Parts: sequence; structure tokens; C-alpha cells
Amino acid sequence: MILMALDHVSLFWNSGRRSGEGLMGSRPDFPNFTQFILRFVTHYCAPTFIFLAGTSLALSTAKRLSSGRTRRDISLHMIKRGGFLLLLTPFVEAPAFGSSPIYFGVLACIGSCFIIFSLLYRLPPKVILALSILMIVAHPFLNLDWIMQDSAGSLYLRVVLHEPRMDTYPYVGLYPIIPWLGVMGLGWCFGVFLSNCSRVRIRKLTPYLAASGLVSLTLWFVVRFFNGFGNLLPRLGWPLEDWLYMSKYPPDLAFLLWTLGGMCFFLALGNVLQDRHHIIRPVTEVIHTFGRTPLFFYLVHLWLYRLRPGWVTRPPFYLDLATMTLFWALGLLVLWRLCLRFEKLKKSFPNSLLQYI
Repeated sequence: MILMALDHVSLFWNSGRRSGEGLMGSRPDFPNFTQFILRFVTHYCAPTFIFLAGTSLALSTAKRLSSGRTRRDISLHMIKRGGFLLLLTPFVEAPAFGSSPIYFGVLACIGSCFIIFSLLYRLPPKVILALSILMIVAHPFLNLDWIMQDSAGSLYLRVVLHEPRMDTYPYVGLYPIIPWLGVMGLGWCFGVFLSNCSRVRIRKLTPYLAASGLVSLTLWFVVRFFNGFGNLLPRLGWPLEDWLYMSKYPPDLAFLLWTLGGMCFFLALGNVLQDRHHIIRPVTEVIHTFGRTPLFFYLVHLWLYRLRPGWVTRPPFYLDLATMTLFWALGLLVLWRLCLRFEKLKKSFPNSLLQYI
């Protein structure tokens, strides 16, 4: 979430920022390697967000089942959560990005996946795992030509399902359901596993998380080395930037291996830091506050860093990288205080619409 804020403050105020990696085969030309790395380090955000959304959904579902809630109630709750995210997209998220209201971004993708999981979660975890891996690995072979392309509705359906595009205004899509549903499915399976683990056992997962990250990054190296399957943006040469230049829209296999592998290392690190909580307590308290209010953080940080009305798409001036970094840090401080206040408000009204934020 902190890295995501860096990416979005860069989007709003950094003239050298580029994006759209892989979108309709595009390969943005970054002005220098610093700008490339500034963008590259934030690639972990979306895969981790969607993976952990699946994990959180599995944990909350297990908790509801253990409390005696029926499967029908749980399915309805997932549909309500997903529908609420879909409503937030045109009214809050899209205007912040200066995009068309008919925008299929990360909130719409997660919301749609929640609705799909209102039925999918009834399947055994092993089946969900197999389907998720299949979606991630085989999605480049998905052919949607059977969907008629001579109508606006059919075109938008393609954008939502599998083919992110921005040249189809007002139908704009960046996060197609496939293969992101597969990423959420992996997170769901991880959450099912965690729901059966004691705290002691979770603390012992650190080496397994690190090993998973190592395996994922090794597979990434193999995929990038052979430069064929799994690379929607093949390497143009051997420099480091070519190795790291992967498709995010849609995420190819190389992109997901790299980012989810890195996520495993982050999770292992977090597991270790929990045992040393007293040493870095001030930092972890801030991070935990953000983690307990992820949707509120996401919605507010867009407009906080934008700092201009929705109909104004360009800033009056751009910032140099040092000033932008300071702006990012100050914004995180403001967001921390706002998240603390929102958390108290949410606890005061547990049955209100705030439960969905």
C-alpha cells in the first residue's frame, strides 16, 4: 500500500512517469533508468493486493462458517461486498484517475471476483487451486473470437474478461478478470490453509514462504531466459532493464512469477519482524493501521495525492523527484492519522455501510 501510494503520487505529479506496460502490446519509453525503477518497484502492489484479497476472503469466510452462518448468507455477503466495489468504481475511483465512468480498474476487478467467488468458494480448495493455476498459465491461449465484436457490449465484455484496452472509450479496462481471478484463487487457497493453522504454526511458515519465493523467482528466470512462452513483452536484449520489462496489462506469467515471488519474501520478512515487534514498533504500528483499513486508504489516497478537482486532468506544474518523495512521505503521515480516525468510526458503527470499506 505504501508502494502503491508512491506509484500514484508519481502518476499525478511526475512528468517522467510512464505506465501501460503490455497494454495492447505497448512498451513505454522511460526517459531514464531511475524512472523505470521507480515504476518497476511498485509492480508488487496489484498482485499482492489481489492475492491477499483472496486470503482475507477465505479467512473471513472460515470465521463466518464457524460462527454458524449459512452458506447462503456468506454468498450474499460476498455479492454485497463485490457490488459495493463496483459502485465505488465510477463514482470515486474513475474520477480520481480522470477516466471514463465505464472504467474497469482494480476495484471493479476485485469486486467482480468477489461475486464470482460467491459460487466458486463452494468448490474444494484443490479444485480452486488447479483452476487458478490454469487461468494464470493458459490465459494467453484464451481466444474470445467467439464473442461478437460488432457491438459495444461485446467489445466491453472482451475488455472486462481478458483484453485490457484504453482505445475503446468510453469502455476503458486495465484489470481483466482473467487471469486476476486466478491470482485471487491462489490467495484464497492460502487463506484456507491459514484458517487451519495455529499462531505457532504460522510463525514457523517463514522458511516455506522464503522457499516459495525462491522457486517462483527461479521459474521467472527460466521463463525470461527462454524468452518465449509466458512473455507478452519478450526481452529485446540482455541488459537488466530488458529482463525486468514485463507485461502488467494483462499480467503475463513472467510478471506474476516475479511479483508473487517477491510477495512471498515480503510475507516471510513480515513473519520475522513480528517476533521483533518491540524493536520497530512505531513503524509496524503505522503499517498495521494501513493494513486494517485498506479500502479506505485506497480511496482517500487517490484524492489526497491528486489535490485537484476531478475534471482537471493535469497538474498546474510537475514536481522534481525529491519534492515528490517528500510529498509522498507527508501524505502517508496524513493518511495514517485519517486511517486511525476511520478505524475508530468503523468500530462505533459495525453494522453500517462502513463494514464494506
